[in-house]
Amino acid sequence: MKFKKLTVLLTCATMVASALAGCGSGESAPTGTDKGSASTEGKTSYSEDEILNLDMFITMPGSEINDDNEIAQMIAEKHGVKIKETWLTGQTASEATGTLIASDEYPDLIDSDDMSLLVDAGALVPLDEYIDKYPEFKEKWFTEDEWEKFRQPDGHIYWINPFGNSKNEPTATTHNDEAFWIQTRVLEWAGYPKIETMDQYFQVIEDYMAANPTMEDGTPNLAYTILCEDWRYFCLENAGQFLAGYPNDGSVIVDKETMTIGDYNTSEDTVKYFKKLNEEYKKGFVDPESFTQTYDEYIAKLSTGRVLGMVDQWWNFAYTVNDVFKQQGLDAKGCNYVPLGLTTEEGMENRWHTYDDTVNQASGIAITVDCEDPERAFDFLVKCAMDQELHDLRFWGVKDVDYCVDENGLYYRTDEQRMNCADTAYQASHICQYSYLPQWHGTSEDGINANKPEEQPSEFQLDMAQPLKDCLAAYGADNYVDMIGSVVEKNAAWFPMYSFSKL
Repeated sequence: MKFKKLTVLLTCATMVASALAGCGSGESAPTGTDKGSASTEGKTSYSEDEILNLDMFITMPGSEINDDNEIAQMIAEKHGVKIKETWLTGQTASEATGTLIASDEYPDLIDSDDMSLLVDAGALVPLDEYIDKYPEFKEKWFTEDEWEKFRQPDGHIYWINPFGNSKNEPTATTHNDEAFWIQTRVLEWAGYPKIETMDQYFQVIEDYMAANPTMEDGTPNLAYTILCEDWRYFCLENAGQFLAGYPNDGSVIVDKETMTIGDYNTSEDTVKYFKKLNEEYKKGFVDPESFTQTYDEYIAKLSTGRVLGMVDQWWNFAYTVNDVFKQQGLDAKGCNYVPLGLTTEEGMENRWHTYDDTVNQASGIAITVDCEDPERAFDFLVKCAMDQELHDLRFWGVKDVDYCVDENGLYYRTDEQRMNCADTAYQASHICQYSYLPQWHGTSEDGINANKPEEQPSEFQLDMAQPLKDCLAAYGADNYVDMIGSVVEKNAAWFPMYSFSKL
């Protein structure tokens, strides 16, 4: 298929270290299928030659699933579409997007951090007419005002953000946002102290390091590391706004009383933050590799369990690192991280957690001009959002294989099922979340279960290692959201500012 030529081009670009680096693994999407549209109206099952195979490129690191992935095949047979995902490898999002534009060959679907470049290149299909064909989806997925924020200067909508929406009642148990994270073993050793400021945070880490320079097996503990690679430098840069008590507007802070914006990078709280990092670095408590390590090196370092703390967004580390902890038994040794909503001074309100839905209009999933059947492709995106059975299959898996249902209709997993779902080989061969396609948080249509297992309160507790349970209990928290203790408030109309600005 055409995308195979493109991945070869991208690989070559990486090998010669050109300004535009390559993407993908060099594998093509499954072959043997005509990508042209077949008559599919009203169908409930599809034969192999009727399945529409689509390529999708995401400018984020990720793990490719096997071509014969079991759930992907089940989805294809019922819904007529199968997607070959390719993830960012060895280059920045801008470089990968630039390579696509230079080649003038595109995957069928794309989610890039540089969508405006693709619009300018004429690479994307306007979605307006397709959106209007699905009034229920249009009404439920975004408000009219939110849809308008996706509209580009030429009057068209080219992409849909697949994240951030909650169906029915919210069920958040994890803190998907940014925080100062710390391992439960540190807090347990310290007697679960109240930690409100960054000074208190670093003090407890220093004290733990003095008493516990190594892990049980002799591996040296590492007090604090920072990820600074490419756009992920937010792990270093963003903390100043939070320490001052502001929410994650990203590019600026917004004073609601005066309705003015300011640059938190030069604020008093940010100055205090960087002074503290400098002090800790001179003491030897900040990882000296922080400013040169790659994302992969950072994740590998966290996965050893030896890093006591860092600032990061949950989605940037937890889905990989927590699975490794579970597989290696490190969660039982207290290596899981919990979030702390720190400020520069005691008694300040913190806004590290966002309780409302956050709609980022700056990026999302788009259909490219090289997609031979954009109508069927868009129809599948709608099904991913609106078909509860399909959503359950993506995130819960196969009933009685990946989860069970009790007499009250509540979904749960056995210990074996939880371990399977954390195993990378099982994920590649069986699990298919299509994690950058439309998806819901909150309660499913049955009014009983969460749309995602990690948000199921009962499952969340059962899947937890004892040190993490003990830690939450010690702080009177049922989940990560309780642990961080942010102010509960509605998002302002502009929130988040980073979706409008790249300042």
